[in-house]
Amino acid sequence: MATGKPHTNKRSSDEAVKAATGKVWAEWFAILDKAGAKKLAHSDIAKYLKKDCKVRSWWCQMVAVAYEHERGLRDAHQKGSGEFAASASRTLAAPIAQVYKAWIDEATRKRWLGGAKMEISTKTENKSLRAAWDGNKSRLSVNFYAKGPEKTQVAIDHMKLADSKECEKVKAYWSEALTRLESESDRGRVKV
Repeated sequence: MATGKPHTNKRSSDEAVKAATGKVWAEWFAILDKAGAKKLAHSDIAKYLKKDCKVRSWWCQMVAVAYEHERGLRDAHQKGSGEFAASASRTLAAPIAQVYKAWIDEATRKRWLGGAKMEISTKTENKSLRAAWDGNKSRLSVNFYAKGPEKTQVAIDHMKLADSKECEKVKAYWSEALTRLESESDRGRVKV
């Protein structure tokens, strides 16, 4: 649940939002206040921006989320559904099959992820996996993207977290874990 207090978050600069939408943040916030957006659901704010303000889809989401953050309607890391989630991403200097194996092979995963309790529920080879985390207290969605024959991007979405504070801890955890995975890959310890 949102605290009702605005929080400081990293968002695009006024210059970037103006270049993409024709207005700076303060102008968008005033427009949305006038439209009664404080009482609207996230999806309705985005629809208003799309239909009435002619904003491109991706920027509708960006402006709506920034507005919700600015007005204390949504906490950091909180999705429109109210759920909290943290994400992390890293591009590793390793082929996709090697990186994917580092996640699905339990012995390999243990070397870089330690004693974490992760139970894979579904997987698509070299593309994605879904998993229960810590006895299903939260969930993981991990996607793998080839960025060339020797580079792979790993994108993690850790969902069903308790609050913004837990999200910050989880983000730091995944940053450290991905550094360990990168080290495993660099040493050639992850083989396919």
